[in-house]
Amino acid sequence: MKLPSHLFLDSLGIPYDTKSFPPSTEKGAANVANALGFPERQAVKTLIFQVDTGERVLVLLGGDQNAVSGNLKKAIGSRNIQMAAPEVVKETTGYVIGSIPPFSWQRQGFRSFLEASLANEPMLGVGAGQWGEEIFITPQNLIKASRAIVVNLTDREKPVTPL
Repeated sequence: MKLPSHLFLDSLGIPYDTKSFPPSTEKGAANVANALGFPERQAVKTLIFQVDTGERVLVLLGGDQNAVSGNLKKAIGSRNIQMAAPEVVKETTGYVIGSIPPFSWQRQGFRSFLEASLANEPMLGVGAGQWGEEIFITPQNLIKASRAIVVNLTDREKPVTPL
């Protein structure tokens, strides 16, 4: 079964693997990682934030990571941001929370941010757009497909923009 996210990667010639997990699996990156037997850090969370300007942005974090608020605000360039409500996420991405692919739905100019430490992982798992389906992709190919800006979102001791 080819989902829109698969067709998008195919159109760019980006290699990936797919794996399925039971749709009865409880939502959450940790549960997906556990069901598929890979580290929680490599199960990417796709989070949509709203900015006071009306902009919406995608933030990609490892399943065991949380963004430092100050770092996130610096990366986005606004002090007034909030997690988008489920209906705003659906309106923005076309997907419901739980298996949002980090690519294929963004308009030109849409900003996506990837936590810098994820670039060091050998492989990352991302939602395919349908619960029970996961895409495995290298960090470099994820950055290419999502046009992500790589920034430090999780370590308050390091600069937001990697040197």
